[in-house]
Amino acid sequence: MLIERSEFKGRPMLVIKNDENDKYPFSFGLSKAKKVLAAIEEIKKFVEENDKSA
Repeated sequence: MLIERSEFKGRPMLVIKNDENDKYPFSFGLSKAKKVLAAIEEIKKFVEENDKSA
């Protein structure tokens, strides 16, 4: 897992990649990061309930 910092139109972004060659990285800015943090417990629960590989 790679996490990089980037910029989009002068605003800070985080980019999460599986590896350096990830064709579909996950990127988001401060507003979405705050939403993720506010919902982190529900996100964890969702993964636990639906992750078939666990």
